Amino acid sequence: MMLVIYIIAVIVLAPLVGGLLTGIDRVITARMQGRKGPSVLQPFYDVLKLFQKESIEVNTMHRFFVYISLIFVIFTTVIMLLGGDILLAFFALTLGSIFFVLGGYASNSPYSTVGSERELLQMMAFEPMILLTAIGLYYGDKSFFIKDIIAARVPSIVYLPGVFLGLIYILTFKLRKSPFDLSMSHHGHQEIVQGITTEYSGKDLAIIQITHWYETIIALTLVYLFFAFNSPVSHLIAILACIIAYLLEIVIDNAFARVKWQHALKSTWVITGVLASVNLIILSFFR
Repeated sequence: MMLVIYIIAVIVLAPLVGGLLTGIDRVITARMQGRKGPSVLQPFYDVLKLFQKESIEVNTMHRFFVYISLIFVIFTTVIMLLGGDILLAFFALTLGSIFFVLGGYASNSPYSTVGSERELLQMMAFEPMILLTAIGLYYGDKSFFIKDIIAARVPSIVYLPGVFLGLIYILTFKLRKSPFDLSMSHHGHQEIVQGITTEYSGKDLAIIQITHWYETIIALTLVYLFFAFNSPVSHLIAILACIIAYLLEIVIDNAFARVKWQHALKSTWVITGVLASVNLIILSFFR
């Protein structure tokens, strides 16, 4: 019974925290740009308004893929926040991304098709680092279960600093920030046409926003894993690390223009590949 309560709590609270973080992001961004900006609760107002609007259905599959993507992202969030298998969580997250891409292709819109292709390129860029993160955490703690990773005597950041830096680099993709938000144009300072989400409206667009809130929590949970260990104080340190990482991503989003997909792909493979590979090779001599 307690497990069911925990699962319901995660499903309900995760998007609320994710939406609140999005609101804080918008407020800080406005201040950095010399604007007053919206309320912290504006993302919730936007989603509620979208739920009241009509959804223009291009075809049945176009909408179906978005809802399936949300289900897999929720499944990933539940696994991670309940201390489950991180490898299973990553596979579920990847499936969610794939279904989102299929939704873009299903619309038969040229803008959505280009956005879907860019989304695939983003996945090609950051998915190897996601897998290397799972491998590194397992290599250090001998377990893929998150409850074992955060119960270790030493935090993962001690022996996986390179993997952590690589993860921070690709979080810009997952949080859909400049310079690597190639597929959605998540913010107005990038493009007028919103790429993969161009043909979505009403409730469907609201579902996409909620999915992004869940993904924000997933991204910050990965940061949390590197700092949490078997100590009450460590959880406060881990939460502080998550806050710093999120603020850093907001600064990066406002300080850099969006790059071309060629640069995004090459730079990510080189930087994350070198950082993670060197880290894991060095670790192999000491573990």
